[in-house]
Amino acid sequence: MTNETYKIAICDDSHADSDYITTLVKKWAKDRIIQIETYTSAEAFMFNYAEEKDFDILLLDIEMGKMDGVTMAKAIRQDNESVQIVFITGYSEYIADGYDVAALHYLIKPVRKEQLWSVLDRAAERLKKNEKELLLKTADETVVMPVREIRYLDVQQNYVTVHGKSDVTVKRTLGEFEKELDERFFRLGRSYIVNLTCVRRISKTEVILTDGSAIPLPRGQYDALNRAIIART
Repeated sequence: MTNETYKIAICDDSHADSDYITTLVKKWAKDRIIQIETYTSAEAFMFNYAEEKDFDILLLDIEMGKMDGVTMAKAIRQDNESVQIVFITGYSEYIADGYDVAALHYLIKPVRKEQLWSVLDRAAERLKKNEKELLLKTADETVVMPVREIRYLDVQQNYVTVHGKSDVTVKRTLGEFEKELDERFFRLGRSYIVNLTCVRRISKTEVILTDGSAIPLPRGQYDALNRAIIART
């Protein structure tokens, strides 16, 4: 018996679509423990979210009333980096908007069972990885930092700074950290490791993260970084 437990929200202004997705999610759950809550508008979800922020997976329609799914997701991402966001839409032109909110995937209606189950499996795997923590030992203290909070790492001489909700500098090599981190992270030349889920935009010279940080992009890394991001979608 598995002990996997997930709280899932389905937000769609179509009752038929919401009921259909709910049925598929329940079939996916098997022996997992799940709690499903459904909402007919982004506003209704956000009202509840103000009091309950413990959702693991959000299945969001994009075209909804006054507040659309992308706007809703941006509001959630302001203080929640770990929740897995999946957009369900009838319009493929919205896919580019997912970069700003680190969406796990887009599903185009009508959603097929196999597609949804595959995405939910990926969401479950990411949630497990989000539980991993690094122990960062400085001269004065030991800091426990969840891997999901790490935006990037950079090295100066013999010291690596780990940039999360706070910055912690330790005497270690970037290569040592690279072995501890998972496939969410990509090595940029000799000086940086970046969390792919935090990448908002890439130019030929720099990487812009969701918090506005700019990381210099080493020569020859542009195509490789783009491939790494595409491989995760």
